[in-house]
Amino acid sequence: MFKKILIANRGEIACRVIKSAKKMGIATVAVYSEADRDAVHVAMADEAVLIGPAASAESYLVIDKIVQAIKDTGADAVHPGYGFLSENSAFAQRLKDENVTFIGPEELAINAMGDKIESKKLAEEAKVNVIPGHTAALKDADEAVEVSESVGYPVMIKASAGGGGKGMRVAWNAEEAREGFRLATNEAVTSFGDDRIFIEKFIEEPRHIEIQILADGQGNTIYLAERECSIQRRHQKVIEEAPSPFIDEKTRKAMGEQAVKLSEAVNYKSAGTVEFIVDKNRNFYFLEMNTRLQVEHPITEFITGQDIVEWMIKIAAGEKLTLKQSEVKIKGWAIESRIYAEDPFRNFLPSTGRLIRYMPPEETDLVRVDTGVEEGGEISMFYDPMIAKLVTYGTTRDAAIRHMQQALDEFYIDGVSHNISFLAAVLAHPRFHEGRLTTNFIAEEYADGFHSADVPHDDPAVLAAVSAAIHSKHVMRNAHTSGRMTGASVNLPDEWVILINQEEKFSVEVNRVEGGYDVKVEGEPYEIRTDWAFGEPLYKADINNKHYCLQVSKKGVGYEIIHAGTSVNAMALSKRAAELNDHMLIKEAPDMSKFLLSPMPGVLVSISVEAGQNVKAGEELAVVEAMKMENVLKADVDGTVVKVAAAAGDSLAVDQIIVEFE
Repeated sequence: MFKKILIANRGEIACRVIKSAKKMGIATVAVYSEADRDAVHVAMADEAVLIGPAASAESYLVIDKIVQAIKDTGADAVHPGYGFLSENSAFAQRLKDENVTFIGPEELAINAMGDKIESKKLAEEAKVNVIPGHTAALKDADEAVEVSESVGYPVMIKASAGGGGKGMRVAWNAEEAREGFRLATNEAVTSFGDDRIFIEKFIEEPRHIEIQILADGQGNTIYLAERECSIQRRHQKVIEEAPSPFIDEKTRKAMGEQAVKLSEAVNYKSAGTVEFIVDKNRNFYFLEMNTRLQVEHPITEFITGQDIVEWMIKIAAGEKLTLKQSEVKIKGWAIESRIYAEDPFRNFLPSTGRLIRYMPPEETDLVRVDTGVEEGGEISMFYDPMIAKLVTYGTTRDAAIRHMQQALDEFYIDGVSHNISFLAAVLAHPRFHEGRLTTNFIAEEYADGFHSADVPHDDPAVLAAVSAAIHSKHVMRNAHTSGRMTGASVNLPDEWVILINQEEKFSVEVNRVEGGYDVKVEGEPYEIRTDWAFGEPLYKADINNKHYCLQVSKKGVGYEIIHAGTSVNAMALSKRAAELNDHMLIKEAPDMSKFLLSPMPGVLVSISVEAGQNVKAGEELAVVEAMKMENVLKADVDGTVVKVAAAAGDSLAVDQIIVEFE
């Protein structure tokens, strides 16, 4: 067995690998960029080596620097995690030349399966179902249109070396095919250094189902059931679950056997994932094979009881796979939610900044948190915006969902925007509960974007009751502050008008009792039993004998209350103050319609207009790159450019002016 493993990665996946290595008694080495000097994975490892500046192209992607770190520390094996160099055959070959073990497949498998064009050809030869399409690399946008029309719209334009949703565009007509080819090519070059693009038929009403495989390269290959990964946004997975609520045992067996067949065709060795697109009739087609550890591997570990990282290490060390297919059993259900630093209320724009407060839920047998950040850490524009992976388990799908909803309520993040409210909305959606999922779920259910109205609370009076109880506690403390006079404000009961989001009003009466409060909201009783103290961001309470965890904070003269994805601003007013508040003028936001603002912090890749130019609605104005994704900014209406305030290559802050119009 290995004595020391270097993890050629960062963030939560580096932490994840370190945990398994430590469990096996293996020393670990972390590598880090200047931006990650104080990162969690650096502190967790036994040793750490600085490998360069923040930009991954100057640090985590530089093979020579990784190899030097190996030599400096004496590591005898390298785990690449996912992303970065995990599917880089040149890296695997270099390690072999240095007599260092790569914890992953051989170069043949990486090259064959990492190339989407070649992998599709191999799948066809192995008698694996494939999607109709054109597997040759395209020369230019004209050929992209020609091929798209021959295959038949809609089509998927894909980077051959792509992954993680990058270098992928769906086109429904010739114009979109041209633009999709250009954008996919740009992203492919930026992310993978490979500009080859191909086209295949886009399957409508598709599900994204993947099969986890383990192979020891010594003739033993098995599959560990499937994962449902259909909840995606821009081809990036958001929520995954295992097993799939759609796949039956017959289909599972057929998909698993085809995944094994494809793996054996390239003499696969290590953990890997064969991804399929499945239509509404359970017809399935090979999509791609990821020759690395998947982000969503924890849900498979939950339902099978296997440590996939540990198996990767054992197999790389030459051990045979002792687990037989007949011994693989599915037990219970697991769900993973990806916690991203992004603002779902602003079209999911990336968010950067410092984590002022970071309190993930407590880990138990039912809850797992894979994370690589901590309170005080920074979410940088240089890397993927994922903060953590939250995984929950249950004996049934409903139980796993319920545990996830509770864990999301207990996940407190302050300092950056995050997508927890959106995840809560998806989990509460009737269609999700019914298991009627497709990769179009988000686009169909949130076609006009995500709004606060998409997460209505099932009992707003609970929020009013908690607001009143918190306010009553503040009033009591203020009344007993040294130098203040006590008076009617501490008499019982307290009576307030709770104003929610300046819209809904609730008449509330609060009585302080042993262990909490007896509250009446519009005459309805709410018994609140809690030991909440000032300053605690989580308000844990039993309300009418049901457990709640709400996120609370003081905001000016009111309170922000968050529960089940719903966020409200609440104010407690006297009856007279509530009457006067009705006459208060609401400050209107300034008109910024004549400006193109950067919707996120990032780099201005290109600017397509100049001063004096007339533009039409829908015309491209600029491209901004943030967190490894290119975002095209287009004109909303016709207009004339007065001034271009930024140039290609500039670093942009959120809401920074790029273009001004008449």
